[in-house]
Amino acid sequence: MQEKLRNSKVLVTGGAGFIGSNLIEYFLENNNEVICLDNLSTGHKKNITPFFNHPNFQFVEGDIRNMKDCKKAVRDCEYVFHQAALGSVPRSIKDPVTTNAVNIDGFLNVLTAARDEQVKRFIYAASSSTYGDSKALPKVEEHIGRPLSPYAITKVVNEYFAKVFSDLYGMETIGLRYFNVFGKHQDPNGAYAAVIPLWVKKLIHHESPVINGDGSYSRDFTYIENVILANELAATTSKNKILQRLSVYNPELVPDNRVLHQVFNVAYGQRMTLKDLFISLRKHLALFDRAIAEIEPIFGPVREGDVPHSLASIQKGKKVLGYHPPIDPDTGFSKVAQWYYKHLK
Repeated sequence: MQEKLRNSKVLVTGGAGFIGSNLIEYFLENNNEVICLDNLSTGHKKNITPFFNHPNFQFVEGDIRNMKDCKKAVRDCEYVFHQAALGSVPRSIKDPVTTNAVNIDGFLNVLTAARDEQVKRFIYAASSSTYGDSKALPKVEEHIGRPLSPYAITKVVNEYFAKVFSDLYGMETIGLRYFNVFGKHQDPNGAYAAVIPLWVKKLIHHESPVINGDGSYSRDFTYIENVILANELAATTSKNKILQRLSVYNPELVPDNRVLHQVFNVAYGQRMTLKDLFISLRKHLALFDRAIAEIEPIFGPVREGDVPHSLASIQKGKKVLGYHPPIDPDTGFSKVAQWYYKHLK
């Protein structure tokens, strides 16, 4: 039976964002004390407003680029779930300096504060963008390519910093390479909105979504509940179990110094073309509004920095963490269509 994270004090950076707010909700439901650190630059206070009256919740409005804010937020915490980042490949191409400052300087601040506070484990949001120009499918954790965007570079650097901190200071660090996560609280607005909430908003308002390219590009979409599971497993699976299971999965991955730093793909392990994604979202939303079934997409140019195909191998996560994602993409699309129709209509 999966071990639950309970009765612990945890920090969730970027907690007012999409993934962060879902993690907070889950951890509070399981009787943890949760600190949220967010500067509300891309996250939204409405995502965490329901928690303000919860006795085990504390909101620290601050910036990960400020070390004082990081130290204040991490004080007495046992686990850190670092989700704060400036996402989006196009945004990083437009503004690489700010992306670097938040995703590298900010990451290093949180990591250092966690080291100084001697947290039990540091779990951080890594990214499938790390695979860069690697054409191999599925993507296996130990084989990456050259990064194709400033955003991807920052996420590669995060992994290097985490490993060095493990080697030098004995920190337990685990990176979770997210593949196209979707679910409630994902922002459908703004220039850098993710594809699923953006298309759902368009369809609900009877507008045609734009597909970048001919629709043949494919992605490994995974529902937010799978991501919550991966984070909890990353926190609760003991170091001895991880190293023991690694020795069975691949003895070459077991570090000589016995310190813990590993990265795991977090996905469903199944890819879908953008065209099929559109068809699926339209199908689920049409159950609430039959007129949506008649909407057709518009095909536009390929987006700069996009990789054609993405598919994760989740074998390492299965064997080492016991990660078996419970929600398949189509079930997730059904859930998310219902949630957005209620909140956007």
